[in-house]
Amino acid sequence: MSVYITQLIYIKDGEAETFDQFEAIAIPTIQKYNGLLLLRMRPSEKEIIEQNIERPYEVHLVSFDTDADFERFMRDEERKKFLHLKEQSIRSVVLIKGVKIG
Repeated sequence: MSVYITQLIYIKDGEAETFDQFEAIAIPTIQKYNGLLLLRMRPSEKEIIEQNIERPYEVHLVSFDTDADFERFMRDEERKKFLHLKEQSIRSVVLIKGVKIG
């Protein structure tokens, strides 16, 4: 059963370029583990209808064939070499894991 990962990503001020450097490594790695980036967006104020949380810098929706595929992606050695870019640029992430209904 496919697993879906949604991330609300909050970056540190002035670190957008560093974040993009990390994403240039991380996003292509998703495919190595039976994953697919379904949606990557940067929501603006005018796109939000209602909110009770801080607006994230980016929202990602990714699917993996299995939970094990997602776990293997997280442990990828090449990706780990660039985690310093993630740590430098990302203030926090809300990760939501789920499955498709219907």
